[in-house]
Amino acid sequence: MPLTSTADLVDRARSDRHALGAFNVITLEHAEAIATAAEQTGLPALLQVSENAVAYHGGRLAPLARACVEVCEASRAALGLHLDHVTTEELLHQAPAAGFTSVMFDASRLDYLANVAATRSAARWAHDHGLWFEAELGEVGGKDGAHAPGVRTDPSEARSFVEATEADGLAVAVGSSHAMVHQDAVLDLELIEELARAVPVPLVLHGSSGVPYGQLAQAVTAGITKVNVGTALNIAFTGAVRECLTDDALVDPRRYLALARTAMTESVAAVLTTLSPGTGAG
Repeated sequence: MPLTSTADLVDRARSDRHALGAFNVITLEHAEAIATAAEQTGLPALLQVSENAVAYHGGRLAPLARACVEVCEASRAALGLHLDHVTTEELLHQAPAAGFTSVMFDASRLDYLANVAATRSAARWAHDHGLWFEAELGEVGGKDGAHAPGVRTDPSEARSFVEATEADGLAVAVGSSHAMVHQDAVLDLELIEELARAVPVPLVLHGSSGVPYGQLAQAVTAGITKVNVGTALNIAFTGAVRECLTDDALVDPRRYLALARTAMTESVAAVLTTLSPGTGAG
């Protein structure tokens, strides 16, 4: 079906008190796994392309974006396309033509006033071009090693930041960290509840691969509306490939990439059903 707007997907999740799963895409197999899992569960999802993924593909956004659009439009599931952790206006301005339905602009490395100014300018441009817009106040713990995982978002500062920047969604630091390979993060659920009361826009949880499923469900109940997952897919992908390549006679990449795609599909489906309990195809 045609791409679904991120605004509609987020609004639906927030209204239903569920969360929208957003999953990072690096290869075509990632995109196919996300779409297949969404179809199997009967649940919507976002395909996310990060600035790091664009850099991996030689700085070219269009090839991977076009592949994601094709996968989404060939799917029966409700899927949107999100451009994540954008730090430059150059990349931001490519998003509409490439088919994206939303963008996350990351000016968190700047000091507060500079972050507000850059984010507000990016938000207004994004809104003028029909994009749902996510922002971040200070880096989420662990990103590029710039902050310890103990960093937390202040509710009053978060409210002021959203009002000043006109962001549609806010990524918050509540105990998760990027690139975690073990599910041992402990979320501050009380802080999530405080943030949900203080901040007028949907809250986004980054670094969710390191959060146990039970805590993810609790985070949704507490007020998280969008959940970003990346590393968990790569763990599933790499594990499947590593196991398969013990066979020295195997040379056809389709054999092990198919297994990797299946493993990622299972990982995505597990997250989606956790974020939307009691719904989906089962």
